[in-house]
Amino acid sequence: MTYTVQTADGRTVTYTDGKRYLWFFSFLLALVTPATVALYLWTDSVFAVFFPLAYMYVFIPLFDLVVGEDTHNPPEEVVEQMAADPFYRILLHAAVPVFYASFAVAAWFVGTQDLPWWAIAVFAWGVGSVHGDVLTIGHELGHKTNATDRFSAKIINALIGYAHFCIEHNRGHHVWVSTPEDPASSRMGESVYKFARRELPGTFKRGIEHERLRLSKKGKSFWSVENEVLQGYAITLTIAVLCVALFGWHMLPFLAIHHFTGWYGLTQANYVEHYGLLRRKLPNGRYEAVQPRHSWNTNHIVSNLLLFHLQRHSDHHANALRPYQALRDFADLPRLPSGYPGCYTLAAIPYLWFKVMDPKVVAWAGGDLDKINMDPAARARLTKKYGRLQAAVVSAQAA
Repeated sequence: MTYTVQTADGRTVTYTDGKRYLWFFSFLLALVTPATVALYLWTDSVFAVFFPLAYMYVFIPLFDLVVGEDTHNPPEEVVEQMAADPFYRILLHAAVPVFYASFAVAAWFVGTQDLPWWAIAVFAWGVGSVHGDVLTIGHELGHKTNATDRFSAKIINALIGYAHFCIEHNRGHHVWVSTPEDPASSRMGESVYKFARRELPGTFKRGIEHERLRLSKKGKSFWSVENEVLQGYAITLTIAVLCVALFGWHMLPFLAIHHFTGWYGLTQANYVEHYGLLRRKLPNGRYEAVQPRHSWNTNHIVSNLLLFHLQRHSDHHANALRPYQALRDFADLPRLPSGYPGCYTLAAIPYLWFKVMDPKVVAWAGGDLDKINMDPAARARLTKKYGRLQAAVVSAQAA
C-alpha cells in the first residue's frame, strides 16, 4: 500500500509501508497452541508441552538476535492516512477470534488427553505466557475512542481474566507512568518478582477505583450492570463454567495457572518498559509531561511484529492515540538490549538484569541518582555502588 500526500508547501510525499503484510506474523503466537497439540499427537511425547515456553523465551529472542532491528519511520505527513487505513484495525479485530480458538484448542487438549499433573502445569504456564499477548491486542483496541474497538478490547482481555486492564492502563498508568506513585512502573534495584508483588494488586485496586469513580459520577453503584470491569469478569467466569461443564473440575488448576501466567506476561512488559526511569517533579508539585525518554524502546523487528509495535513504547506514551502501524523511533531514546521476550528471560535472573540495565539507567540519568526512580530498599546499596558518579555530578554542578 502506497500513501501519497500533498503538503501545504506544495511537496508530494509518497510512502510505502514495507511491513504492511508482515503484520500477519502477529497471529503466530495464537498458532503456538495448535502447533504444540499437533507435536504431541505426532510424537506421542508428553515433553511437547514445553514448546510454548521454548518458543516464547528462547526462540523469539534468538530470532530477534538474528534478524535484527528496523529503525525506519513513516514520514509524519502520511501518519494521518496510515491511521485511517482500516486494514490495520481489521487485523486487531481478526486476532480476537483467533486467540479464542487458540484457547479452545488448549482447553480441549487438557480436557481430553491423559496428561500427568506436571505436564498440565507446564502446558498451562507456556500457553498462558503466549496468550498473555491478548493484552497487547486489548491495549491497542482499548486506546481507541469508538465503542466497537473498546468492546473488542473487553472481550479479548476477558480471555485471561484481566478485565480491569484498559481502564487502569488509560486512566492510571498513562497519567502516573515513570513516577513512584505508579504501581506499573518498575524501580531501579527492584527485581521483577518484587515488582509483581506490588504491580499486580496495585493495578487491580486502581482499576477498580477508577471504575467506581466513573460510575459514581453517573449516579450509579459499583455493582451496576454498566460496570465494565464486572462485565469482563462475567465473561471470564462464563468461559470457566463452560470449561468445567465440558471437561470436568480438573480444568480449574489449568485455568488458574493459564490466567496467572497471562497476567504475569503483562507484569514482565511493565517491568521492562519503564525500569528506573523517572519524570521530573515540578515546583508546583506536578510531574513534567510524559516524554519519549521516559520509556525504554526497542526496534527488534520479530518481537515488534508479534506484539503490534508495543516495543516502540516511547512514542506510544508520548502519543497514546497514535496507532501501532505509525509509531516512530527516535535517535536519542533509552534502548533495551533485546526485544521484550529476550528481556523477560534476562529479568528472570535479577543479577543479570541488574548487571545489564542498572548502568544504562545511571547513564540515562547522567550519573545523578536523584533523577532515578529507585527502590527505597535498594537505595543504600545502589548509592554505595554508583555514589562516585553522583559525587562527580554534584561537583560539576557546583563548579
